[in-house]
Parts: sequence; C-alpha cells; structure tokens
Amino acid sequence: MTFKSLLPLFAAAALLMPLVQAQAPVFAVTPASSTITFNVKSSVSIVGKFDSWDATLTFTSSDVTSGVLDIKVQAASVNTGSGMKDSKLKSKDFFDVDHNPLITFKSSKIVQTGPTTFEIPGTFTIRGVSKQETLNLTIFGTKGSGSGEIKGMMAFDRKDYGVDGSIPFIKIADRVEVNVDLKVKRVSGPALTFKQ
Repeated sequence: MTFKSLLPLFAAAALLMPLVQAQAPVFAVTPASSTITFNVKSSVSIVGKFDSWDATLTFTSSDVTSGVLDIKVQAASVNTGSGMKDSKLKSKDFFDVDHNPLITFKSSKIVQTGPTTFEIPGTFTIRGVSKQETLNLTIFGTKGSGSGEIKGMMAFDRKDYGVDGSIPFIKIADRVEVNVDLKVKRVSGPALTFKQ
C-alpha cells in the first residue's frame, strides 16, 4: 500500500478523533467554593485546611467508574488559625515542607458502592512516602445536571508516613482524617452514567 493510498485513512482518523474524545465528559473543579480540611483528635483540637491546592477529575468515557481523581496540595499552605501550630506542622517533624512541598492523592480506580456513594482507592503521598489509601465519596446534586458537590473522607495513620512529631503539652492521636468538599461542573461532553 502506498503512502498516497493511506492518506484517506489518515484523514478519516483525524476526523474521528475529536468525535471519540467528545464522548468523554469534561469536568472543572471550582477551588474558590471547595475545601480540603483535616482533623486530628488531640488534647487540644487540631483542625485545619489547606489554602492552596489543585484537583482534577477526568474521564475516558461517560461511565462514572472510568474517572481519575488527582489532588495536589501545597503543604506549606496549611492553615489551622494558629501561627504556632502552622509553623510546627510545616517543620521536619510533620509535613517537612522544605523537602516535600506536595501532599498528593491519585486514584487508581473508582468503585460505585451505591446510587451516590463511591470507594476510590489510590496512591496517597506525604513527606515523600507513598501508600495505598481509600477515599470514600458521596455525590450531591441532580444526576445528569452537569454540576454538583463531591464530599469524601479518608483516614490514615500519620506514623505510617513518618509524621511522628509532637507539640509541647499537646497529646496528638495517630489517626488523621482528611475531608474533601469539591464543587464540580461539567463543561463539555455527555452526562455521566451511573449504576442505579
């Protein structure tokens, strides 16, 4: 087969590619109205949020289980409302932000467990240590409307990641709970399909 005879095939493939891509919905996360927070039980409550982060939710098809959730948090943006706590959390005993500026989570799959609930296992990395953790999510909003809210929680043992520092006169538990509250909107493509 000559190159000239292949030209019509290349042209057809080029025309079909946008059609294939159009079959996958595209979502945007709105950070201004979304939050990523954490809570650690301790003798003095340690509750905070991260002021700087980015999250993407991408799909390869309209099947909701084809999605990939990717979250990147700037560890130095931790905000507990206390300068002393923030400074300690940024130190080498906790987040070690000078050497490990990012806290990340990237899903490996999405498993629908109910009409609006999902288990999302993925790779969680903090202080340069990566382990498998699971984020449990619930979606809110009208299915097919193109916009909604995703709320979820993930719990982990901080000492598994070398986050074993302490704060004077404060007893800190090992279990850390991370909560995500993401506002999302479909900007193009078809609606997602869910198991009923």
